[in-house]
Amino acid sequence: MSIVVIGVNHRTGPLALLERVAVSVESLPKAISGLTGRANIREVVVLSTCNRTEVYAVAERFHGAYADIRDFFCELGGLAADELHPHLYSQHDEAAVSHLFEVAAGLDSAVLGEHEILGQVRGAWELAQREGGAKSTLNLLFRHAIETGKRARTDTSISRGTASVSHAAVEMARELLGELHGKRVLVVGAGDMGEGVAVSLLSAGATEITVINRTEARAHQLAERVGGTVMPFGKLPSAISRADVLLTCTGSGTILIDHETVAIARDEVDHPLLVVDIAVPRDVDPSVESLPGVTVLNLDHLRDWAAKGIEKRAGEAESVRHIVGEEVERFQVDVTSRQAAPLVAQLHHHADCIRQAELDRFAARLASLDPNQRAAVEAVTKGIVAKLLHSPSVRLKDDVGTPSGQRNAAALRDLFDLT
Repeated sequence: MSIVVIGVNHRTGPLALLERVAVSVESLPKAISGLTGRANIREVVVLSTCNRTEVYAVAERFHGAYADIRDFFCELGGLAADELHPHLYSQHDEAAVSHLFEVAAGLDSAVLGEHEILGQVRGAWELAQREGGAKSTLNLLFRHAIETGKRARTDTSISRGTASVSHAAVEMARELLGELHGKRVLVVGAGDMGEGVAVSLLSAGATEITVINRTEARAHQLAERVGGTVMPFGKLPSAISRADVLLTCTGSGTILIDHETVAIARDEVDHPLLVVDIAVPRDVDPSVESLPGVTVLNLDHLRDWAAKGIEKRAGEAESVRHIVGEEVERFQVDVTSRQAAPLVAQLHHHADCIRQAELDRFAARLASLDPNQRAAVEAVTKGIVAKLLHSPSVRLKDDVGTPSGQRNAAALRDLFDLT
């Protein structure tokens, strides 16, 4: 049994490919159930963000699991295996553990040290738990990953400065325009990313912020927080015609702002428009950039811009890598320690609780027994439990620290619902 990660991220694939393999929030439960239903996969967590789509799995057989997950990506993006292979990466066991810990710590993000990814890792894990994808092995792994991410941000300065995609998008726009004060800024999307954008805009000096969202109540909440105004979604062309800057970050999964919409909005407008689209899949049709006076930036541009700041925090990154190494070792020790004595004790306690509950259920029928007879019943039932658990207990202790021991320990925890 192996822990594996297979995926595509901002380093291995272009934005156009990431869009095709992105998994929407609504589709994640189906993705988890589909993957866990495959023969070679025991547990699974799917992490899909603007920077990556990754599948973490506990695999019965690595090559079989690799094929299952590769097929999942191909079906997801309508891709042939030959199209996907150059962009797909895979790691297993300690390398997979290290990769997840680096992701949670912000080392693998386009914006080095970004803090949003830690919440996304937690959210992916919690959803997998609810859907039955994450069990004993991945629960332990992701708990350690969250602890690693928190420690990286507490013990180092990796997340200071520009440490989120939304913040970076605003900083990139400000750098290009010189300043945002006095610019008419339109934010499309009022979810977590939209909130991050709007708050960053306020910090960057923007004074005229308009928010548009399909759910107007959320738009009003966000606009109130940043001292902005709200326009209804149906007035999007009118809002675009007024804007100097358009920042869009919805989770719609489809093009919301097409060439025709912007062309109509820009008719007889002579001031330039900067569009920053940080949605995956994109909200804005790339052809919009062909319109006079319109500049369109997306996540590919953001990654290039953010790369310039990585060198400035190279020392902090090295400190975080040291933390990741320590946490990987701590995880391995925890895995080994959970395989034998504590698990054997849990198993025997669990079985004895069942034995005692059954005796309690038949208490009325056993009430007439004298003390000696009662003691005999106790001895017989305890003896049966002990004999049934003897072989698996010995096997667990003998196999500590081996792949077989890890596999048997995880199976026992899952079968008997032991934490």
